[in-house]
Amino acid sequence: MLEKSSNDFIQELSSKSPVPGGGGASAYAGALGMALGSMVGNLTVGKKKYKEVEDDIIELLKKSEVVINNLKSLVAKDAEVFYPLSQAYGLPSTTEEEKLAKEAVLQEALVEASMVPLEIAKNCLEAIHLHEEYAKKGTRIAISDVGVGVIFCKAALQGAKLNVLINTKIMKDQELKRKIESELQEIEKVGLMKADKIYQQVEGMLLS
Repeated sequence: MLEKSSNDFIQELSSKSPVPGGGGASAYAGALGMALGSMVGNLTVGKKKYKEVEDDIIELLKKSEVVINNLKSLVAKDAEVFYPLSQAYGLPSTTEEEKLAKEAVLQEALVEASMVPLEIAKNCLEAIHLHEEYAKKGTRIAISDVGVGVIFCKAALQGAKLNVLINTKIMKDQELKRKIESELQEIEKVGLMKADKIYQQVEGMLLS
């Protein structure tokens, strides 16, 4: 999916094609946000002023690369799991037998279609944690990019949440539904609070 140019991706996103959609866009936004954090890290490495934290920043950059790669792969994965779901919605449902068959296929597709955006949310939470460290240790000349990056990751997390909920809403397996939504709620609670705190911290630095 990301092998396309940015223009192609945006064009397809705006079309009536079912993929890419909100899940893929959220993963993409999260990857962009984490990339901004990495930029701050790379601008910090090698500077005398930040010599004491250089090893920490190098470790942060390694962790950030993992998150970026995860989110990039999840852009494509989201499209892969949504396609069977979109096909399931289009199955015939005239007879009782067809209705039962359609429901079985739909419920199976809903599981993967819920788990992928949940994974996107998890990676966005990790990205927000890493931005907290960039805010503390990164070069002040690019601190605004930490704020921009963390807001991208916050938006991506919230976008992923909606893509989970639209699927769990019609999930028949109530135990799995509760498990997924409970985990999602905890991710959101921690992530949004921390993202807002980091953003306010960065804004405070720029206003002082």
